[in-house]
Amino acid sequence: MLFHPVSEALPQIFVSENEERSLFTLATAADLTQRSRDAAQSLLRELERAHVVSEEKVPRNVVRMNSRVEFVLDDTNRRRVEIVYPRDADIDAGKISILTPVGAALFGLSAGQMMMLQGNDGRPHKLRVISVVQRSTSS
Repeated sequence: MLFHPVSEALPQIFVSENEERSLFTLATAADLTQRSRDAAQSLLRELERAHVVSEEKVPRNVVRMNSRVEFVLDDTNRRRVEIVYPRDADIDAGKISILTPVGAALFGLSAGQMMMLQGNDGRPHKLRVISVVQRSTSS
C-alpha cells in the first residue's frame, strides 16, 4: 500500500494511454479477486493521478513496464529491478511485479523523484529513483 504523508506533495507521474488501459484492467481484476489487493488499490490510485499522454510524449526517464530501475530504499538499500507484469515476475532475476508495493510505487516516477510507501512490514519507507533505462517499447 502506498503511504502518502499529508506533509509531502506527491511527485508528478506519467503513463502512456496504452499502459494506462492495460494496468487499469490488471489492477481492477486483482482488486476484485482480492489478489494483491493492497498493491492493486495503490496502483489504481497512482493511475488516477497520473498524467496520461500519448506513447511518444512519455519522457524516456519515466518508470514504465519493462523499465530497468535503480533505486534506493530508506537511503541505504540500493537495488536494481525490472518492472514486469505478475506472470513475468522472478525476484531472483530482479524482475518485480507491478502488483507489489515497490512496483506500484516506482511506476510513473522519473529519475530523482521520491515516494513514500508502506511496505509489507506495515512501516513507511522512502523510495528514491536513481536511474531508469527502457528495455523495450512498452504498450
